[in-house]
Amino acid sequence: MSTSLFPEAHSKHDLERGTALAPRFNADGLVVAVAQHADTGEILMLAWMNDEALKLTVETSIAHYFSRSRNALWKKGETSGQLQDVVELRVDCDQDAVLLKVRPRGDGGACHVGFRSCFYRVWEDGKLVEREAPIHHDHVE
Repeated sequence: MSTSLFPEAHSKHDLERGTALAPRFNADGLVVAVAQHADTGEILMLAWMNDEALKLTVETSIAHYFSRSRNALWKKGETSGQLQDVVELRVDCDQDAVLLKVRPRGDGGACHVGFRSCFYRVWEDGKLVEREAPIHHDHVE
């Protein structure tokens, strides 16, 4: 899906080796985004971006996402204080996924359940086991 906010890659070479950010949004107009802690390498969360969220992220160096449940643009940390400063933005080889290397502000968390990472549980012996202590107990965004 092409949008007016980003150019379309006109060839496989342009898509895979070109210098233009030409994301390939899915049928819903979204691209998957992975947030990784810039200093530790820990995967903090997986979210989605529409063209506006990606444009704002590029322009402001603060992570913006698209909330599928709220059907709305979402500036991560706007209410919780967990803003994510983008240190580096990468795309995968065919530009249908975005990797954000971020430094979280506030309490350093990323998960709305109260954990530093959304990936705080491990599948072990037939059940999910929490492997991280929550940084707070309030649900945020």
